[in-house]
Amino acid sequence: MQPVVTLDPADDVAVATRPLEVGAQASGVTAAALIPRGHKIALRAIAQGAPLRKFGQVIGYASHAIAPGEHVHVHNLAFRAVAGEYAFGTDLRPAPAAAQADSFMGFRREGGAVGTRNFIAVIASVNCSATAARAIAQAFGPAELRDFPNVDGVAAFIHGTGCGMADSGEGFEALQRVMWGYARHPNCGGVLMVGLGCEMNQIDWLLEAYGLKQGPLFQVMNIQDVAGLRRTIEKGVEKIRAMLPLANAARREPCPASALKLALQCGGSDAWSGVTANPALGRACDLLVAQGGAGVLAETPEIYGAEHLLTARAVDRATGDKLLELIRWWEDYTARNRGSMDNNPSPGNKKGGLTTILEKSLGAAAKGGTTPLTGVYKYAEPVTKPGFGFMDSPGYDPASVTGQIASGCNLVAFTTGRGSAFGSKPAPTLKIATNSEMYGRMVEDMDVNAGDILDGGVSVDDKGREIYETLLRVASGERTKSEAQGLGDYEFVPWSIGAVM
Repeated sequence: MQPVVTLDPADDVAVATRPLEVGAQASGVTAAALIPRGHKIALRAIAQGAPLRKFGQVIGYASHAIAPGEHVHVHNLAFRAVAGEYAFGTDLRPAPAAAQADSFMGFRREGGAVGTRNFIAVIASVNCSATAARAIAQAFGPAELRDFPNVDGVAAFIHGTGCGMADSGEGFEALQRVMWGYARHPNCGGVLMVGLGCEMNQIDWLLEAYGLKQGPLFQVMNIQDVAGLRRTIEKGVEKIRAMLPLANAARREPCPASALKLALQCGGSDAWSGVTANPALGRACDLLVAQGGAGVLAETPEIYGAEHLLTARAVDRATGDKLLELIRWWEDYTARNRGSMDNNPSPGNKKGGLTTILEKSLGAAAKGGTTPLTGVYKYAEPVTKPGFGFMDSPGYDPASVTGQIASGCNLVAFTTGRGSAFGSKPAPTLKIATNSEMYGRMVEDMDVNAGDILDGGVSVDDKGREIYETLLRVASGERTKSEAQGLGDYEFVPWSIGAVM
């Protein structure tokens, strides 16, 4: 393995594949300081104020003159807000025709949707009913489910909001979309919604707004109507017990890969995210799109500085403009909360070699592959078009994945470089390590190692194929590492937007 990797001929920096001591030679320059693994070394002189490129794109501006061989990081690379020109539909590369029609073993639902898991969901409408929902779900452990092998579990989806909010506007509408998305998710074979009764997020309003009908596998209850917490828990347990044999009647059967909607996610990113795991996941996304499936990118703050690459892939101007409207909203949102779009890179991201949000975004956007951008969606809005789409969300992983699952994603692929302990329900999460060192250290958490792209001679295309085939197996019931460890019960985090009153 070479001591550094240069990602594009136009780049002003290379990335160290191992620590470079002072005086070490790499790509024709001499290290003037210790360059940690994954960090950037300057390949040429950069004048103060000049743009600096990585991935062939601008990732920041020199805060003072940088000499060849210098360590390039937060001490000498500054962020500036994006103010670029955008092209629309100039980079349209349809997915190549699939050589064969792929399939997986899934649960066919009424209406045509297909599940990859078969959960019974206990959904709290408000934080005031969270204890009841949790207690109902916890009554059904492995012993209680032993006679229902086709049921993956009884899971509670509780949250910290649902009241103290306006009954209209962005925040209320986003929460209602999340509630609806989980209540009608194809990975849920049965649903019990539990409310308090007096909250702003009324269950009856949700039923009316989205046309949800009660029946043996979809029921609702309020603590105040049932007459207290204890009785609500008891009655809820009775309702779930009656649902179990009905949900267990579902059987896996062959389903086309086109029925898959894949949430594309990253967390705990490092310098290798945009080099190994994210491009490989992008290849897997292209393979799924070629089958007629959908890949859904999110985390709007983490495409900031790379959105021009996505507008060039937009199928039409209207789709590209919707994406730019989200970018402008986030600029205003962070400004009025006295923040900056560059606040996104975490201390862990920076320790792993990422310096600015522009650099992080260019790597993150690679998860979306190369096919045309067919749709841009609000947070938790149903994804209605096949192909590559984008859903608005924060960069905070639990809130982002919650929205993607609510939008209909029945699988989650999650890349990580620092090592993120994340899992989700009812859609399973496949974890992809960006580097072999972290994979070896956290092998109980990671499903796929993309680090061998860097140190094992594996191509990005081959790793993408491996990820895609693993996703098909997971969709068919193979358990992921996060499922084996029981993750997903506390990662349901609807995005809270607006005033709390």
